[in-house]
Parts: sequence; structure tokens; C-alpha cells
Amino acid sequence: MPGFTTVDEVNKYIGGIFEKALQDEGIGPKLVATGMTLRMDFSDPDSTVTIDFPQRRILTGEDAVIGADAVLSMSTDTANRYWQGKVSLPLAMAKGKLKVGGSAAQLLKLAPIAKDLYPVYVAMLKEDHRDDLVVS
Repeated sequence: MPGFTTVDEVNKYIGGIFEKALQDEGIGPKLVATGMTLRMDFSDPDSTVTIDFPQRRILTGEDAVIGADAVLSMSTDTANRYWQGKVSLPLAMAKGKLKVGGSAAQLLKLAPIAKDLYPVYVAMLKEDHRDDLVVS
């Protein structure tokens, strides 16, 4: 399966999940209520997306390399699969495909809300005819 080929794609789709979610009347307030900042460091291509939930900000590029309550490090392929609900965090961590830094307690606040983001992400990919990124 081809994955993201540019940093702009990573920012558009991974960052885009959170742009849409923060605007959603059901999901947005739950994300803000976590009070956390989440940074995701990706490889293939190397990129960073940080979401400051209380401030409703999505940062990318050099602006995104800031301290965060929790940090997830993974390949963009793993991220693409995760945001479609196709990756188990504990299994990915055990296999070394995903590394967690910072507060596990903060990530636990986010975990139940993350499931609400899966259909948002898949819908974004389908709207843009990015079937190459949709995992069956």
C-alpha cells in the first residue's frame, strides 16, 4: 500500500483530522477538556504535528517541535493505519512500531475520544479520492 509521500500530505490528513474534530460540536469539547498537548513525530516522511487542544491549535513543521504532555513517535504508515482504527496501540508498542513519551495518563484521556476520529479520517481520505491510503 502506498503511503504519504510528502510532508504536506501528512499535515493535510493527520493535522486535518484534528482540524475537523476540534470544529465538531460533539468531539471538539471532549478534546479541549483533556487539557493536553499532543505531539506526533513521524518518519517516512519525517514530520511533526502538534495539537494544543485547550488552544485549539494545530502546529506543523518547525512550529510543532515543542514540549507536549504526550508524544507519539511512529511511521506515517502506522499513523495512517492507526487513525483508521487498524492498529492496536499496545501491540504496536510491543512490536516497536510506536513509541510513547510523556504522560501515559494524558494519553489515556485521549484514547476513548480517538475512536470517534476514525470515521472522520476515513471520510476525509474518501472525499479526496485517496483510496490508496484507505486500509480495508
